[in-house]
Amino acid sequence: MAATEFIAAIELGSTEITGIAGKKNADGSIQVLAYAAEHSSDCIKKGAIYNLDKTTQSLTSVIKELEKQLQASIKKVYVGVGGQSVRSIRNTVSKQLGEETKISQALVDSLMQSNKEVPLIDQEILAVEVQEYKVGNSLLTEPVGVSTNFIEGRYLNIIGRHTLKSNIKQCFRLAGYEIADYLLSPLVTANAVLNENEIRSGCALVDLGADTTTVSVYKNKILRHLAVIPLGSSNITKDICSQQIEEEDAEQLKLHYGKACIEAADSEEEDVDQEYTVEGKYSIRASVLDDIIEARVTEIIDNVWNQIKLSTYNDKLMAGIILTGGGSNLPDIEKAFRRTTKIDKIRIARSGQIAVSGGIALREDGTQNTLVGLLAAGKDNCCKVDPHKQINMFDQQEEDKKKEELLKDQMKRAEEENKRRADEARQKLLLQQKEQQEKERAQKRLDECNKYLSEAARLKKEKSYREALEQVDLARAMRISEKMAEIDQMEESIKADKKENKWFSRFREKMLREIWDDDSTKK
Repeated sequence: MAATEFIAAIELGSTEITGIAGKKNADGSIQVLAYAAEHSSDCIKKGAIYNLDKTTQSLTSVIKELEKQLQASIKKVYVGVGGQSVRSIRNTVSKQLGEETKISQALVDSLMQSNKEVPLIDQEILAVEVQEYKVGNSLLTEPVGVSTNFIEGRYLNIIGRHTLKSNIKQCFRLAGYEIADYLLSPLVTANAVLNENEIRSGCALVDLGADTTTVSVYKNKILRHLAVIPLGSSNITKDICSQQIEEEDAEQLKLHYGKACIEAADSEEEDVDQEYTVEGKYSIRASVLDDIIEARVTEIIDNVWNQIKLSTYNDKLMAGIILTGGGSNLPDIEKAFRRTTKIDKIRIARSGQIAVSGGIALREDGTQNTLVGLLAAGKDNCCKVDPHKQINMFDQQEEDKKKEELLKDQMKRAEEENKRRADEARQKLLLQQKEQQEKERAQKRLDECNKYLSEAARLKKEKSYREALEQVDLARAMRISEKMAEIDQMEESIKADKKENKWFSRFREKMLREIWDDDSTKK
């Protein structure tokens, strides 16, 4: 059944280009109708397009897959704008009115226009966040209607390279799709992740991406500072590669064994010779891997904390720090942030505040929050409607009924798939537990066998050969194949010593008897 009304959005990430289509419900929740993704590491770096042709190909593939799932054509999409060059700068525009004048909306708009005309080199203003207006000696957020002879507008301009949007526009033009609107990715992420209390009380939202880390500081429901740091979780992977490890293998090591920080107690207990390995293909000393990851994580957090301090709101974040993005899944990441920032209130947002429904389950690992935010920010129908196609009321009702049945079927399949995955995970856990128990039993039997052999060696030394052979028999009864050669060797050694000792005893006895007989004859 074809969808006729939906919103479509695209996120141009450094690892994936992801697309989503869905509907916004009356209660503010979102119904996801389609989802698609394509790898983008070979065409997007630090959130910015550097290979137009490959980006166009991936973009076309994602949108075509959305259309296939929707069974409808897409006319336009909302697209997120972010990346390394995006940052905030402060600007003020003042106007002397000469005499007491009531501030009008037109005057406020003229101040905003003057702010947007500020000259920038190789940059453009992507968005503007009004901070406040100084009216006389007062600071106001709503100055319209107030009488004064002086007004000053204070603005936070979000800027980025002028090629940022132009490259996106060119890729969409080549792909044959329109752009409904450019949406600033850090802002829609905040709308999806932060609750009203956090924005009002003051918080720092840290989006830990693959190539970049975005820091957004909020206070009194206003964005106060924005910066994109050109460091992310992929830098950790590249650092591990410096140990002569392939990038794919380095990524697996990071995912399996990575920790954001190592406590002093853990460091003391750690075996200096312990090694980490994945699938037996490669290994790295545990202490080396821990040091590599902790060093890079510390560098990223230091840069984050520096940006928070630059905002001048570092001591006003009553709601603390909220972490999201793929990098937030690194174990002990919140401990690492507490250690550097001394802020106790740390929350990890692996999913957003917006309820998501539908037959398509999105990953709840912090990587989908921006995409959901883009969909929630969209307003216009993105479906390409054929004006000549007429749908009567009865056909529409039948289509809605089929759509409802399809949704139920999708939900049922999703539930069954989740159940199947849960069963597989449970079986895998049981298998791992069984293997662990078998290893422990084998080790226990091996220890017992070694104990018998050690006792046999001791008894042999004391020339208690019979008892020593009994210990060897006990060791042999354990039937441990890898110890059989050692058991045979021990048995042969004991028997050889026993034989030699027996000959020597007889010889000694004979000599003593001859001496005794000789003494008797002399007498």
